[in-house]
Amino acid sequence: MTLWLNAGIIFTLLAIIVILFKWGNVRCVGVTPVRTFTFIAILFTSGLDVGLIMFPLTEFAGYADLKSNPEYSFANPLAIEFAYWGFLIWGFYFVTCFYFCVVEPKVKFFDIPWVKLINNVVIIGTCAFTAFLLLSNLPWYLPAIGDGESLVPSFYLIVFAAICFAVYSSTDIKYVRFLSISTTWLFIGLIGFMWLGAFMGSDSQLSAFTDNLALIGNYFGNIDDFVLPLNAYHEFYLFWWFAWSIMIGQFTSRFVGGLRTYQLLGAMLIFPSIPIAVWFSVLYQYHEAGIPTAGLKNFAMAFVGIVFVINSLDSLIRLYTDNLNMTVKRFGKFNYIALNVVALALLTLLFKLEFLEIQWVGALVIGLFFACAIFIAYSKFKTVRNIDSSPVDNKIDYTKIESAS
Repeated sequence: MTLWLNAGIIFTLLAIIVILFKWGNVRCVGVTPVRTFTFIAILFTSGLDVGLIMFPLTEFAGYADLKSNPEYSFANPLAIEFAYWGFLIWGFYFVTCFYFCVVEPKVKFFDIPWVKLINNVVIIGTCAFTAFLLLSNLPWYLPAIGDGESLVPSFYLIVFAAICFAVYSSTDIKYVRFLSISTTWLFIGLIGFMWLGAFMGSDSQLSAFTDNLALIGNYFGNIDDFVLPLNAYHEFYLFWWFAWSIMIGQFTSRFVGGLRTYQLLGAMLIFPSIPIAVWFSVLYQYHEAGIPTAGLKNFAMAFVGIVFVINSLDSLIRLYTDNLNMTVKRFGKFNYIALNVVALALLTLLFKLEFLEIQWVGALVIGLFFACAIFIAYSKFKTVRNIDSSPVDNKIDYTKIESAS
């Protein structure tokens, strides 16, 4: 699996270079373009899930334990956490977003029946994994509801409610903009709230915060060491990013609003990384200073984490139901909601039973990357070589999202 993952990473990085060299100045326009801030909000909230909120506080100590993990000795725990979530790995999303916005309309690789089947298996499986992550982490963040370790019926109800909410919001794409922008501001509010708890008691509040931010610079100084997996846990993260990349690319490509290719790459690498860096710097203070998060802080993080899950599920449900023609128009709203809620709830339980693993999904996506490249080289090379713009039918009209269904 490691060799397969390494091949996928190298292929993706080479694809970025080829895209910039061949189409770096192409204006990218999706079928439902939105303004850049809205696009970044959709990208950020759809492209991340509950792990961003809930994982760091449980991981800093492991990255600092050099006796058990000597491979982390070249970087500090904050830089390692950022490496697993920020900057370079958003290039995975860039490759797929550009491909689905500019190349796929000409190539139609994902219209091939067996490709469509695998693609939708990937999307549905990752939907369920997202819900499973929420379920498995709730005991730690909401210990007041249970014993802090076990899953109790209340946690299952919370996850079920999140699935129901996401399925309902996916019935109309107009909800995407509202959810994404609202969640972005909610996350900014959470950062501010947690910042006060971390730094207000310090004599040099700003200095302590900027010191933490500076630690992330260690990532950029050692960025080459994070390209390939450091260990099995890093492999898990990278496979997870691959699993998400193909569907987030499909979804976000709809909303690109006229950025040129090099601008799109910059936007996707930089803008999501800024709030991630700030958030991790705040959480690192809690870890280093031993500041407790029990009570309102845990509840706030869990709440925002749940909202992130709803955003992610909303976009992914919308994607696979469109691909499979399982639309509200075809089934009716009640049947559409019932079918998706039951399917996702059952698949979430399969992840809990360890019947499915996200690494398998990521490996499938890498296979699709290679298959697509072979298909283009064999039968669509001239077509792709002659691409010099987004599809001509895609016009910059920011009002389209209001009338889209």
